[in-house]
Amino acid sequence: MQPTFPSRAARGLALAAALIAALVAPAFAAQKVRIGYIPVLGSAQLFVVDGKGWAKEEGLEIEAVRFGSGPQAMQALAAGQLDAYLAGVLPLLVARSKGVDVKVIAAAAIEELQLVGRGPLAEAAAAAGGDMKAAFAAFAKAQGRKPKLAAQPAGSVPDTLLRYWLDQSGIDPQSVEIAGIDIDAAQQAFLAGSVDAAVLREPAVTVVLERVKDSRILVTGHQFMPDQPGSALALYKPGSPEAKALGEKLVRLHLRATALLEERPAEAAPFVLAALGSGILTEAQITSALKGARGAFVADPARIVDGVAKLQDFQLKLGVVRKATPVAELFDLDLYRRAAQ
Repeated sequence: MQPTFPSRAARGLALAAALIAALVAPAFAAQKVRIGYIPVLGSAQLFVVDGKGWAKEEGLEIEAVRFGSGPQAMQALAAGQLDAYLAGVLPLLVARSKGVDVKVIAAAAIEELQLVGRGPLAEAAAAAGGDMKAAFAAFAKAQGRKPKLAAQPAGSVPDTLLRYWLDQSGIDPQSVEIAGIDIDAAQQAFLAGSVDAAVLREPAVTVVLERVKDSRILVTGHQFMPDQPGSALALYKPGSPEAKALGEKLVRLHLRATALLEERPAEAAPFVLAALGSGILTEAQITSALKGARGAFVADPARIVDGVAKLQDFQLKLGVVRKATPVAELFDLDLYRRAAQ
């Protein structure tokens, strides 16, 4: 018996059916990852990864969730509302001390925070040659009140770092008034003149220096603390094989974005602008801020371990935390090394 073959018409119909099936078949479902962040330049790696569409190459779909401060983002992470976190590192220590299962898998930026002053306080600092203890005293004598400094809520990196710097500089914290407010509120308070200085990060530093003509940087990030720990990338419940695989993907993306920010900041600027507010900032401002931050974008978490330990010791002294968390337990350095190979 001779074998039978499909007719040309039948073959055409079969091919058409296969093409239609391919077109209507559901696309491969990417893994959805919710990442909490705060709107500062230290979160720029996330903006680049999202803007470039690189996450899709790793089979991920990123949902970036904005918060006004690290402690706020940490509360959402602790409640299981986030898979990862890109914000200040110190709230993670506080969370671990309360039993939250989270680990830092990469650093993001160092020496982010600066103290920017305006008006009479900036003038007093200039007259004192940058001696802030003398400047605060001169301001209080001339104005009849303490200088008011805006930071962020207790437990945050800005608040802890400001108080650490005061302590290390021999300045009585009672000689100043510290207002703990979120990032946007601190910038607005400075612009409105309702505070004399604020602990700010880029791009807020660039914005306020442009808009407030009598403003100046009073304390640089390096003066606050060399290799000052700032934003970090952390993973929630990192122990499972699935979480470890996700962590390695996130670190690879993070490394790629860090390289772009350091090597080609102008290319990264549109994505950072889109995330931080194109109606408020300009691309020129973002580009300037990114270029000024070169050297501050780092990914290796080992770079910030010592600084985190120092700040935790100080938080214990302040009573912000009651029990020390072994700092080494906060970091997964092995995951970073695997992903960085």
